[in-house]
Amino acid sequence: MALRLVQVNFKARDDVALGGFWAEALGWGVSSEGPGVTNVEPSGDFVWPDPAAVCVDVVAVPDPEAVRYRVHLDLATTSAAHQAELVARLKDLGATPADVGQGDVPWTVLADPEGNVFCVLEPREKYRDTGPIAAIVVDCADPRAMARFWDEAMDWTLHEVTDDQATLRSAKGVGPYLEFLRTTPGPKTVWNRVHLDLLPYAGDDQAAEVARLRGLGATLTDVGQGDVPWVVLADPEGNEFCVLRPR
Repeated sequence: MALRLVQVNFKARDDVALGGFWAEALGWGVSSEGPGVTNVEPSGDFVWPDPAAVCVDVVAVPDPEAVRYRVHLDLATTSAAHQAELVARLKDLGATPADVGQGDVPWTVLADPEGNVFCVLEPREKYRDTGPIAAIVVDCADPRAMARFWDEAMDWTLHEVTDDQATLRSAKGVGPYLEFLRTTPGPKTVWNRVHLDLLPYAGDDQAAEVARLRGLGATLTDVGQGDVPWVVLADPEGNEFCVLRPR
């Protein structure tokens, strides 16, 4: 049994507008599997799921009174000129500068049109072959504990574990990294606006995977999802994620 990270799920007031922003930001296309859902994925001959790209799913929900932004995207660039051009283009698309206490750093912190913070990184050799998304970053209190859980939860490869950061990537060595960054996120009292979606392989059993994850420390979670074909869980630090039905 195994699970793979296939998409990052954004909750949005306007899925079409926010999906359009991220499609332009990443140079990808958009599709829809139904009202209130906008899928953002590479154009051309890309067939989902493919570890070469973790896609973006944007889902319309009523705007909640309080949410947390523990998950964000880091975008890759290939040169200083590319970084400057991308930042300028993103601002033209509706992104705004954001201050999360980053201080004087070589990357640029922005917020998308609905306030989701993300970073445009300076060129880094590590991310030269990831595609437009360099990393999906999750704030956490204990990267080592998160590494233990997520290394068992998925079939991705653990690349680095320190007190400050844990890094995983698809075992095929393609696509973005998943990074757990040590912060002081505070107690988890409201749900995350951005979460991860995991997919079992064809022929695997969704219920068995959910049971396995619960044995690793995940908990069943109700975010008002109702009767849906996916299962909502939370990792040991309370971050929601979904186990989709195998396809």
